[in-house]
Amino acid sequence: MSLSTSGLAPRSGSRAFRDAVELLSSMRFAISLLTLICIASIIGTVIKQHEPYNNYVNQFGPFWAEVFDHVGLYTVYSAWWFLLILAFLVTSTSLCIARNTPKILAELRSYKEGIRESSLKAFHHKAEGTLALPPEATLTRINALLTAQGWQARAQVREHGTMVAARRGMANKIGYLAAHSSIVLICLGGLFDGDLVVRAQMLLLGKTPYDGSGLVGDVPAKHRLSERNPTFRGNLLVPEGGRTGVAVLSMSDGVLLQDLPFDVALKKFIVEYYDTGMPKLFASQIVIHDRETGVATAATVKVNEPVFHRGIAIYQSSFDDGGSRLKLRALPMTAGGQAFDIEGTVGGSTTLQGATGAQKLTLEFAGLRVINVENLAGQDAAGSSATDVRKVDLTSSLNKHLGSGAKGGDGQQLRNVGPSVSYKLRDASGQAREFNNYMLPVELDGQRVFLAGVRGTPAEPFRYLRIPVDEAGGIGGWQRLHAALKDGALRDQAVRRYAAQSTPADKPEMAEQLRLTAQRALGLFAGTEAAKPGGAAAADAAPGGLQALAQFVETNVPESERSRIAEVLLRITNGTLFELNQLARARDGLAPLTTGDDTQRFMTQAVLSLSDAAFYPAPVMLQLSDFTQVQASVFQLARAPGKKLVYLGAVLLIIGVFTMLYIRERRLWIWLVPADDGGTKLQAALSTTRRTLDIDAEFDQLKAALLAPPPKASP
Repeated sequence: MSLSTSGLAPRSGSRAFRDAVELLSSMRFAISLLTLICIASIIGTVIKQHEPYNNYVNQFGPFWAEVFDHVGLYTVYSAWWFLLILAFLVTSTSLCIARNTPKILAELRSYKEGIRESSLKAFHHKAEGTLALPPEATLTRINALLTAQGWQARAQVREHGTMVAARRGMANKIGYLAAHSSIVLICLGGLFDGDLVVRAQMLLLGKTPYDGSGLVGDVPAKHRLSERNPTFRGNLLVPEGGRTGVAVLSMSDGVLLQDLPFDVALKKFIVEYYDTGMPKLFASQIVIHDRETGVATAATVKVNEPVFHRGIAIYQSSFDDGGSRLKLRALPMTAGGQAFDIEGTVGGSTTLQGATGAQKLTLEFAGLRVINVENLAGQDAAGSSATDVRKVDLTSSLNKHLGSGAKGGDGQQLRNVGPSVSYKLRDASGQAREFNNYMLPVELDGQRVFLAGVRGTPAEPFRYLRIPVDEAGGIGGWQRLHAALKDGALRDQAVRRYAAQSTPADKPEMAEQLRLTAQRALGLFAGTEAAKPGGAAAADAAPGGLQALAQFVETNVPESERSRIAEVLLRITNGTLFELNQLARARDGLAPLTTGDDTQRFMTQAVLSLSDAAFYPAPVMLQLSDFTQVQASVFQLARAPGKKLVYLGAVLLIIGVFTMLYIRERRLWIWLVPADDGGTKLQAALSTTRRTLDIDAEFDQLKAALLAPPPKASP
């Protein structure tokens, strides 16, 4: 005898389907999905989205940058797993609404007057009593009482009595539907206004990001989105006097161009600053040129005050340089170089060849900042850190290597230090260093200096070379001394002059020894002699400056004598540099410097900056001499039809939450039967979804009102 199980399979499959639907529509599943969405949103907030991949490599390193890229952390809100979570959340919430809506509608229509009178004794809130009025009069009195207190009531007449069923706070059920519907609407609106539609066009229409350069009009159609694109969010940069009609949508591997049904022309950009240098107000006076009608509409776009045209919102996002014209003076940093002038525009580039020796460099004009507010607190002369080169303070001097241009103090002393220019020098291999030089001198440590900054990567802070101002208020005095230091003949002449002036009259035999020592010290400082045995081929030999002197002392002098010898070498170096400066001035037809505090401060800082200049990683330093600023406004353009769904969802969410929190559903049953003495026996019970002290007090008041004796008739 065999037992067939063929009939069990369909029921088993049906049960599995019902279990899956039950899980999807359950509260615990929806809460789990919301938790995952919150975690993903935190990640998307902490990690900047749609940045160039190199930025992530600099931030996280090559290994983790690639791992994070594979899991989509750089495009969280368009990652497949994030969209899948949202889809499950929408499905779960929709199933929950579909499953519970019929029950809720039935609850809204039902008074539940068919409850058995015997079950009223099982409720927590219950009351019993006898009234003197007959059942008909009692029913009339109860109906009036409940109506006055906002109850909806219905009476059911039975064989032995009358059951009165009343309800109150049924809007609580509506709040449940509103809150759950809001989640669906917000998710759908967010998906529609995100880049899901753009991603779909890339998948279905073959659109691909563009990672090249050139004119916007030359970009192929496969990198452009149609004017009829239903939803997008991109940026639009318009320089003063310019006109643009193509927005840029940033992607992780390039950009997509969004053609607009209009052009935006920028008449004037307005910006105001706080004392801290942060922008206080920026606005743009624009003209919108409609392509279809040809109508030009003037408007003003401010922060948080967008302008709308053809369903597209134009927001004031930020501002940038619109192609300012620059004039720079290139100062040579190597021997034999000649200064020359160069012009360019921000965003452009040119080639430097011939003036930089055999090395071919590409100069990229990166930016112009007209206002630079720096914290110059703690930079007084009393706390000066400018080291006198005659003192044995090599460690402090070495710490000055292209050091910070603005050191912080305990307090803040904010000051606008004037314009600055930033540029990049890129070699033939594509490697680039970024430079940031100030146009005007800045007062630091009680002395005015020019600041020339450099950094290897965007992740590094700028390190600044501090160049002292000469008696004419310019950089020429330091540049003259720097060029003289590279001139071997002039160095020899300065050494002989220093030895002749410093040799005691009663010890003429010391002149030759002092000359040799001064020649060696100045050669080490200029970088023409090796500090260590092995000559210039020593791998770790310093290129010059105070570090070369320090290496010479550490290598050739016993430890017990190093302090004394270092002091002697520093004094000799300082003296020969002073004589070298005097000779350089005489060669250029200038009067010699007079001894005094100003000259001493200049020479002290000049020696330090010459030492740092030995490590300057470029053959030329560009000094901003003049500029014509052209500002540009950066707009964010958005076509977001889904925002109406989001707004509606937000309103429903507020209504639903407040309804569920502050409106309590209550049901009341009152059983009335005739009493033997002609009166009425009353039995009442109250049901509520949540027991609170307010409900207890409400039922006590209702109980007292129901069992209160009827008022006596007036005589």
